[in-house]
Amino acid sequence: MITRTRPRRSPEPERASPLQDVVTAALDDMKAVNVKVLDVRGLTDIADTMIIASGNSDRHVKSIADRVVEKAKESGFRPLGKEGERDGEWVLVDLQDIIVHVMLPRVREFYGLERLWDNGTETPAAPVQVPRPVKRGRQPS
Repeated sequence: MITRTRPRRSPEPERASPLQDVVTAALDDMKAVNVKVLDVRGLTDIADTMIIASGNSDRHVKSIADRVVEKAKESGFRPLGKEGERDGEWVLVDLQDIIVHVMLPRVREFYGLERLWDNGTETPAAPVQVPRPVKRGRQPS
């Protein structure tokens, strides 16, 4: 099951890139759990999309990340890097415009990336009142 989440501030219709289709197909193929696609345009310049998924064990997490890299390469997309594969609790795959996080459920819950990056429901802060400068000279009577 893939859930697509995007901030509500943008009226643009959602369009999946070919790379995003490749990544989500690889995640689905490897039976990744609780896949979330977050549109982070306007929140950061490092990527347009962040995809977060869970694996059932450290070996499953590593295998999911390996399949994402494999399928991206087969489709002509060059991954910039892969981090965390040694421990296998959280593997990050950098695909330039898309960053893929594959985590164990307990690690995912602890770091809460969905709450950090999906701020579409946030309300704007109240405006700050700046005091006016007092004019020197005549004092009011």
